[in-house]
Amino acid sequence: MSTGTQLKLSAAFADGERRTTAIRFAGSEVTTSEVFDTYWQFAAERQTIFFNRLENKFPYTPDPILSTFKFTNAYRASDRVSQYLIRNVAYTGDQTPDELFFRIILFKFFNKIETWELLAKNFGEVNYREFNLELYNHVLDEALRKGVRVYSAAYIMPSEGAGTHCRKHSSHLRLLQRMMTDGVPTKIAEMRSMQDAFLLLRSYPMIGDFLAFQFVTDLNYSTLTNFDEMDFVVAGPGAKDGLRKCFPTVDLRESAEFIRLVTDTQEEHFERLGISFNSLWGRRLQLIDCQNLFCEVDKYSRRAHPDIKGTSGRTRIKQHFVPTPSPLKLFYPPKWKINDQIPVAYRASSRSVAT
Repeated sequence: MSTGTQLKLSAAFADGERRTTAIRFAGSEVTTSEVFDTYWQFAAERQTIFFNRLENKFPYTPDPILSTFKFTNAYRASDRVSQYLIRNVAYTGDQTPDELFFRIILFKFFNKIETWELLAKNFGEVNYREFNLELYNHVLDEALRKGVRVYSAAYIMPSEGAGTHCRKHSSHLRLLQRMMTDGVPTKIAEMRSMQDAFLLLRSYPMIGDFLAFQFVTDLNYSTLTNFDEMDFVVAGPGAKDGLRKCFPTVDLRESAEFIRLVTDTQEEHFERLGISFNSLWGRRLQLIDCQNLFCEVDKYSRRAHPDIKGTSGRTRIKQHFVPTPSPLKLFYPPKWKINDQIPVAYRASSRSVAT
């Protein structure tokens, strides 16, 4: 557990009453709402859905909210887009810093599998060595002209703002070119701290705290870096909403510290609630996973706890769950040492990735 944080659980509930938990944080007692218990129940049930989908066990869940609306996995790296990035972008192709950084950040600017495959179809191998900004820009211009969406709806990707004449995708291609010219890949490869890499990415236009943290997490899936995922976390807007619902009096300036406290004490909460959590073949939830879970429980509680408000005031869950026909073939960063524990039926072929 982190220095200066201490967990204290108290049975401050009875049958028919709202369930609360007192947490002692940095010398002060913080009372949670019932959403805090929902957080752990959500994490466990979402992970159960993950395994049920792998095993084709129907129905995936009896939970009407989880079966109706789209939520990310308990583990970020298990999401379909993350799996594609790890397998087809990070571990397929040249493993030099320039090429790794170029592929991953290019993919993440759009965060859409179809856009990556559109570029691969037009250019064969997507690489920095043969990158031509104008040609890439033309391909994306033509896609937009035909009504094709090139950006994922998962992130809000900022543009350069008023007064500029570049379309958003052009701005991002130019930004990537600038980062390459500035030697960012080598600088990050030589860094010892995830926070230092985050700050370097954050220093560039159109990349705020949330995107910089997401980008450095994706870079860290690759061989470019080997940061400990428990070293650093940044709470995005959705996570702060979830934190507010779990901890109604929390000072959101301390969001990262609360995420760390929750991550450090996960086993105690699962035990307290009598939940058997099926981990990712022995891998605990990491800071990035618990950060994401706060974002997801914010959405979930809009239906499960509509009377408990966050910071944004949002009341709807926009995206509905639509099952994909092809099951995932799983592949995680080899440095995690869990790929050999995945049953062969769920495992990506070793011939499909460059390790």
